[in-house]
Amino acid sequence: MHRVWKHILVITPIAIFIAAVGFLIFYPVPEPPVGEMEFARTSISLAAKDNAGTYSESLFYEARNYYDSAMVYWQKENGNNIYKRNYEKVRIFAGLAAKKANEASDDSENNTSSMNARLSQEIKALKETDASLTRRFSKYPLSSEIRNNISRGELLITEAELDWEKGQYMKAERKIKEAEQLLVPSYVYADANMRSYFRSYPQWKSWADTTIAESRLNQDYSIIVDKYSRKVIVYLNGEVQFSYSVELGKNWVGDKRLRGDKATPEGMYKITRMFKSDSTKYYKALLLDYPNDEDTAMFVAAIERGSLPRSAKIGGMIEIHGNGGKGSDWTAGCIALKDREMDSLFKIVKIGTPVTIIGSMYDLKHVLKR
Repeated sequence: MHRVWKHILVITPIAIFIAAVGFLIFYPVPEPPVGEMEFARTSISLAAKDNAGTYSESLFYEARNYYDSAMVYWQKENGNNIYKRNYEKVRIFAGLAAKKANEASDDSENNTSSMNARLSQEIKALKETDASLTRRFSKYPLSSEIRNNISRGELLITEAELDWEKGQYMKAERKIKEAEQLLVPSYVYADANMRSYFRSYPQWKSWADTTIAESRLNQDYSIIVDKYSRKVIVYLNGEVQFSYSVELGKNWVGDKRLRGDKATPEGMYKITRMFKSDSTKYYKALLLDYPNDEDTAMFVAAIERGSLPRSAKIGGMIEIHGNGGKGSDWTAGCIALKDREMDSLFKIVKIGTPVTIIGSMYDLKHVLKR
């Protein structure tokens, strides 16, 4: 009996060892999903380099969330008994993370390509709007607020184009939208203002036709001032003889309403006095008969209906004078020529020479084509 227990004591450790080895063979320790997690992490990193966080935000956010979930489950399983660990959920979430990251990369590439093309067209359109503003309204009287908006819009276009060229599309898009909010309303306002102004064209044409006919009938000189074109046009016998560039009152659009409004009046006038260089601060000057009876009647009517205050005064001392050539509208309502052109005009006119001031010799359709 003693000998039996001795054999049992010898065999039992061997059996236990064999059983343990068998357990390890048939029940291995679960392998952690290191490769799957690394693949997911690398995929997310590549997506980030493709700017997916900016241009495919939703997909990139999903990828990050799946990766974070995989990490949570991994840490949870690591807290279990080594043989009871189950990394299946970790692998599932790691796979989803990699899948969404790859989708985000592709989506980001597509979005940036599309955005690149779209922003290019939007910048081009805004440049065209700005070019139209410059072409049509560079010398058109607009408020300082509108001018500031245009200047700010132009600066934003330049900045947006630089961001676009660097591939910083979101920054470019924000600046494009801001520029659009400044330039488009400015253009709409200026366009509406001009169209309203040109509703007076039938009256202007009637005045111009009468002035030209008078020149032809009297075989003498007549003058037409085209404010929009900034031209003094001299007629003789109904035919154009000379044309000079002029500068006007700062607020030349529309008729003059009262003293100090810096507007150049519109109407049919005559030269009443001629001042030589020693009699005026503007080199030479031709005084017009503004306000005439029609101007006075309109001024009184405006006060009576309340569109002008009763304290308002009617303007006067409207001249064609020298000291021009400054390159901007700067007078208080007069018409300024360069001195050498004032010399030429001074030689051919006389007291009584007709001077008709109009908004434009051409209708708006013709002006816009030009």
